[in-house]
Amino acid sequence: MLRVGVTGNIGSGKTTVCRIFESMMVPVYYADARAKALMVEDESVQQAILELLGPQAYLPDGSLNSAWIAQRVFNNSDLLRQLNEIVHPVVHRDLQAWFTRQEAIGHPYAIEEAALLFESGAYQLLDKIIVVVAPEPVRLQRVMARDGVSEAQVRARMKAQWPEGVKAGQADYLIVNDGTHPLPEQVARIHQQLIHEAKAKLN
Repeated sequence: MLRVGVTGNIGSGKTTVCRIFESMMVPVYYADARAKALMVEDESVQQAILELLGPQAYLPDGSLNSAWIAQRVFNNSDLLRQLNEIVHPVVHRDLQAWFTRQEAIGHPYAIEEAALLFESGAYQLLDKIIVVVAPEPVRLQRVMARDGVSEAQVRARMKAQWPEGVKAGQADYLIVNDGTHPLPEQVARIHQQLIHEAKAKLN
């Protein structure tokens, strides 16, 4: 089975692209969402986060205080690095188990969607990489509208990511999500190419 990564900088539309792949019966592992779940479900991860960030990292009901954590770590590169060192290894193990299950089911390929695919080094364990790109002004407006945050807050998050051009240069496939290039056609074309490559790998 081919292991495929979908990435792109904040506001590029990675999730939208992955929903289209899912409509084609392709399984998708949403690494960022799964990381947030593991930060609550895994007691060792939760304890390490409490030691790093303090009790405010979790709300009274035990759920993750995501907005507060984001505000803390995206303005402090050292804290962000330490948080990633706690979370990334656990997500990696969870992902590998998930990939194994998808292969056992018989899927020709499966996707990991992650914002920090390159930054975390996870791309090295994947067969193909799809990068979703969009102009920076478009990405800024999308995130500000989606998350109700300021331009300065979005730009702070952007600083934690590689430049879009660098990621695009590492891509096996590029998807342009600027509102003028229809996404379904781009996804369908890549889907067919990946099916073909998966079959070739079996032979």
